[in-house]
Amino acid sequence: MARKQQKKVDSWKEKKWYTITTPEFLNRAVVGQTLASDPALLADRIIETTVGEMAGDMSKNNIKMRFRIVSVSGDVAETIFLGHHLTNDYVRSIVKRQTSKIDAVLTVRTADGYIITIKPTCFTVKRARTSQIKAIRNLMTRIVVRRAVKTNFEDLIQEVVTGKLSSMVYKQTKNVYPLRRVEIRKTEVVKTPAQRRVPKIEEPAPVSEEPAAPVEAPAAAEVAETAEE
Repeated sequence: MARKQQKKVDSWKEKKWYTITTPEFLNRAVVGQTLASDPALLADRIIETTVGEMAGDMSKNNIKMRFRIVSVSGDVAETIFLGHHLTNDYVRSIVKRQTSKIDAVLTVRTADGYIITIKPTCFTVKRARTSQIKAIRNLMTRIVVRRAVKTNFEDLIQEVVTGKLSSMVYKQTKNVYPLRRVEIRKTEVVKTPAQRRVPKIEEPAPVSEEPAAPVEAPAAAEVAETAEE
């Protein structure tokens, strides 16, 4: 007796395309599309793109941004900002022999309660002395921390991405020792305020009765190194 063959289900026909957009403060830019058979399956997917792709400017492809999908409305998947970083090849291209690369790793709290790790970097014209490196790092730290505590999260990220924050650091530290460039090498969102936490798709928002965490000292580990090709 011949076996009855079962019809194969085409899983692709069950899937739907969803457009992925950035948060509102980044103008709801489209960063890609993804397939899913159920919108709930999109929860927590991490999306990485460049500023160049978002803005249509290939000169800004050295800045990568990371987002996480948190909700779906119709066929649009909405995201939150997780952080940014400069590409490794770009950082290597601006490191020169016989110069100094001065790094700082800072944990700051914004005016609206976000805790963010920010990693600014200064590149000197020539090799700096230890005392000059220390003075530049201290001033760079002071500038970034003071700016962060006076600025809300969305405006601070805008200043990082557009280069306004790095320009601010450059103008105020170049008199300590001549600088070639200042970059915000990386940012990462460590914690968001309880009232702004977004629930996962199709889950109720959590209600927190715990008091907000106290403000902590902003400085974390800081490292300086002499750049070598």
